Amino acid sequence: MIKSSHKGFAENLLFALNIFIIFFLLFGDDIAIPQWLQPVGRIHPLILHFPIVVLIMAMVLEFFRFKESLRTEKLYHDFTTYLWLTGALFAAITAIMGLFLSKEPGYEGDTLQWHKWFGISVVFVSTLIYWFRNAKWYSPKIARSGAAATILCLIIAGHYGADITHGENFVLAPVWHPEKKLVPIDKALVFNDVIEPVFESKCISCHNPDKTKGGLMLIDEKSVLKGGKDGKLFIAGQPQLSLLLQRIHMPEGEKKHMPPSGKTQLTADEMTLLYLWIKENAEFKRKVIDLPASDSLRVLAATFLKPVEEEQYDFAAADDKLIKKLNNNYRVIYPIAQESPALGVNIYNKSSYTPKALEELSGIKKQVVTLDLNKMPVKDAELKTIAQFENLHTLNLNFSDITGNTLKELAPLKHLKTLSLAGARLDPKAVKQIGLLKSLTEVALWDTGIPDDEIAELQKSNKHIDFIKGFKDDGKPIKLNDPQVKNTSFVFTKPLPLELSHPIKGTDIRYTTDGTDPDSVKSMLYKPGIMISQNTAIKAKAYKPGWLGSDIIQFNFYKSTYTPDSISFIAGPNEKYSGDGAKTLIDKDLGGNNFGNGKWIGSQKDLVVYMQFNKPVDLHTITLNCMRNIGVQLFLPVGIEIWGGTDAAHLKLLSKVIPAAPKKDDPFIVKGIDCKLLTTHPLSCLKIIAKPIQKLPSWDPVKKQPGWVFMDEIFLN
Repeated sequence: MIKSSHKGFAENLLFALNIFIIFFLLFGDDIAIPQWLQPVGRIHPLILHFPIVVLIMAMVLEFFRFKESLRTEKLYHDFTTYLWLTGALFAAITAIMGLFLSKEPGYEGDTLQWHKWFGISVVFVSTLIYWFRNAKWYSPKIARSGAAATILCLIIAGHYGADITHGENFVLAPVWHPEKKLVPIDKALVFNDVIEPVFESKCISCHNPDKTKGGLMLIDEKSVLKGGKDGKLFIAGQPQLSLLLQRIHMPEGEKKHMPPSGKTQLTADEMTLLYLWIKENAEFKRKVIDLPASDSLRVLAATFLKPVEEEQYDFAAADDKLIKKLNNNYRVIYPIAQESPALGVNIYNKSSYTPKALEELSGIKKQVVTLDLNKMPVKDAELKTIAQFENLHTLNLNFSDITGNTLKELAPLKHLKTLSLAGARLDPKAVKQIGLLKSLTEVALWDTGIPDDEIAELQKSNKHIDFIKGFKDDGKPIKLNDPQVKNTSFVFTKPLPLELSHPIKGTDIRYTTDGTDPDSVKSMLYKPGIMISQNTAIKAKAYKPGWLGSDIIQFNFYKSTYTPDSISFIAGPNEKYSGDGAKTLIDKDLGGNNFGNGKWIGSQKDLVVYMQFNKPVDLHTITLNCMRNIGVQLFLPVGIEIWGGTDAAHLKLLSKVIPAAPKKDDPFIVKGIDCKLLTTHPLSCLKIIAKPIQKLPSWDPVKKQPGWVFMDEIFLN
């Protein structure tokens, strides 16, 4: 047992701690915790379990102390007394640590206040019980009431503490699953109904009004745009430079990885959603259905939503095997929403289009509700085939070869709501057949050659239809959209033509190959017939008199003459960034800007690749396609070594490349690093070593850990 002198000291200390708590409550707003004292506050989550256990034991013993068999048991009473003293003392110490911690940035809100007051109530109630438990008026009823009050305060304080640490309703979350109400796709906003729920389920526990970790809240548009102490959360249109994506793609063991290790991690679909949302300029007010039907963000978002409420389809879903068979490189068939039997169809590639592309869809003619034939050479005769899609709601014939002479063929389509004919050369007389399509509510007729007064007449005789004839020029210049790259592959063996285009006629596309930004005067003017015969980095921008220039697009072409017959790792990548093994580096499939998509190989140690050729090859240059993203410690290799020979036992150093030292303001880049060989003798074996930076620069916030080296392809020429 505790000696009486020690007991007296503990009692005095308990009294002093209670006085300090009262003082802190009264004047806490004017108190600033010095930095050297902050570690004391941060021990709060570590020791709070000790007083909880001790107080629970004391309460159980207190509850039974008045039983006849225990009234005169001195050991029982002394032990209970010391438990109360110890529990109350450590509860007070824990509460003071919590008060210190609450003064740090990131802790505020109603949840914190409830946790604080119930935690302090535990201290006060347990202290009062200790001081008065031997008084004459202290009856069994009071003892049991005090024990119950202490337990109640402990439970409530613990509940709110868990909410602060782990997020709202952490305790009941495993057993209580309130049904989530799916939003109909036609009413859903991209941010409110697709992106924000990801934040709520995976991020809000640390970034809410009660706990703003890193000075960041993710509760609404304003807080998301504000960012945190490390700056803006994202740069709209530039996912590769966005802090949010950098943090979620960090290895889980990294300190700055989000969500922290031990918390529920984002799924691959959720990470892709965030990437696509930022890539498409992170708009907050945009509706999901405002995105093109084939847009990747819309297609993925649809899996998190439910079909249009008012649409009740009376047909069964099409056979999955048939849909898979009908899908090809120029025709995409997709469900319009989760668990919906309705399908959308997009047909691409003007040069390969034939009427057969529509006729082959007869097996799913009941399920097709959206048909996109934008820029396809569809003729008037093919409307008879389209009329067989009996449940068609939306038909896009923009910039097709339709003249309007057979529009009456669509009259049997009782569900057709939207018809787009923009850019088609329509016969003004034939277009009057639109009046025969009684179900239509919207028709696009801009740039069809039909005069405005005739469109006005159409509108007058078809008041239930909204005719869209274009935009009204307000005199302000409009920004051109980006040039389009029509090349389907960026890795080639033989020279290939550069294919650029722009949807607006009369637009010039200027480009550069030396890394500089293209201008409207000095940069090369794109014309069909330009051939790419070697590794080339291209920047392109669209210009047109009276318009604002487009944004610059950047893309790379890579020549790949040889492919090894076998490839393996001598020293392999990090397990999380291992792609599809060593063959990822020679599959001719570029990884893009997202290093976490399974197409990149990453390591914090030397990455050593071994290649073999059945027949010797005459190699001159080896190119390693690498990524640099300083924000997440992705650096270009600090050294590259190429070893080669006739067999594994006779390898010689053929090339050694040391890229420039990294700088703090180095931009994001995907770059091919050329390694020119010192010999031209035929080679049967290659060993390639890429060395990551082992000591991060002094300006890097991580410092203590090695950097990462990431590659997606190795090109041999």
